[in-house]
Amino acid sequence: MMRTPFRAAAAAAGLVAAAAVAAFAVTVHIARLVVTPPATHEYDIRVRGRDDAHGSVTLSRTPDTILPGRYGVWFGQDTGYLRVADVLRRGPDTVTRALERLDFGVPHTQAQARWSGYYFLSPEELDLPVRSIEIPGPLGQLPAWLFPADEPRADGGWVVVVHGRGAQRQEGLRAVPVLHELGYSVLLVSYRNDGDAPDSPDGRYGLGGTEWHDVEAAIGFAMTHGARSIVLMGWSMGGAIVLQALTRSAHRAAIRAVVLDSPVVDWVDTLEFQAALLRVPPLLAAFAMRMLGSRWGALLTGQDAPVDLPSMDFVARSAELSVPILILHSEDDGYVPATGSRRLAELRPDIVTLVSFTRARHTRLWNYDAGRWNAAIRDWVGTRPSRR
Repeated sequence: MMRTPFRAAAAAAGLVAAAAVAAFAVTVHIARLVVTPPATHEYDIRVRGRDDAHGSVTLSRTPDTILPGRYGVWFGQDTGYLRVADVLRRGPDTVTRALERLDFGVPHTQAQARWSGYYFLSPEELDLPVRSIEIPGPLGQLPAWLFPADEPRADGGWVVVVHGRGAQRQEGLRAVPVLHELGYSVLLVSYRNDGDAPDSPDGRYGLGGTEWHDVEAAIGFAMTHGARSIVLMGWSMGGAIVLQALTRSAHRAAIRAVVLDSPVVDWVDTLEFQAALLRVPPLLAAFAMRMLGSRWGALLTGQDAPVDLPSMDFVARSAELSVPILILHSEDDGYVPATGSRRLAELRPDIVTLVSFTRARHTRLWNYDAGRWNAAIRDWVGTRPSRR
């Protein structure tokens, strides 16, 4: 039977409405994903074999597993952990690496695994004096690790280290030896919703806009325990948190330098990059960001308050920055584009030093080339003028 124009129009309208509903649902999902702490990790690697006689382990080949350097590998749904070093052999689908250490668990063939830049799992592995402490924060006690300097610096310098999204304090352990060598007391902090610190009432990330309050508490702790000058260090989203603390802290006068590893300098740029990787249409990505920044959108994402994305664009806010900043970023980051770091360095060459890597991936620069990473920190931080 022939369809009437009315029925055809109604069917078309129904399809448009269904598409609009689907697009809205996708947008809500994207926005919620951005601000929701991950409950699980992606296991994108397989253990293909292990050769104890030759001290090696074979893994599936991925952009991460073929890189030189030292890394951690979680397996068995995080019931096991091992550490790998040099690449010994590469095949079309596999890579065999030196097995540096099997910490715990048994890496059975075909076990699911995930790559880790942490490498160190506990502060005691560094063979440096360390104390586990709790810092009074806005939402409760914030667990932290304090590595006191052997001898206090003349400038009373401390470094406050802030980990990234979906990570914990272990991420910053790689930085402690070189910072301690320079005479700093090093404080590795936790912040809301990271699994160590208390959760916020809404259980959502503020992308730096709320977490900086916990870093402010850590800075205050340092200042009341002998610090007279502060270096802030942030990894990935920790970089965004550090930049918020830098511009909002009541202790701004004591902050003398900032070190950023693979940082989020501009959240809009980062979210657009990640949306493109997921093949999300630009229009939906833009709508998701508008949702994050609106009060009506906060009702859908579960946030107590909207995220002020413009305040998190430190390319646009570059004129407000006044302390020396060292940025270490890899061009193939794959998660946070290096474009924001490059733009900030171009706009503020008077205070920003950019050390670029080419194939180290996201927050794995130390793992890829610890010598170069440590030298960059040592040379730059070691030459900062002291605050007296």
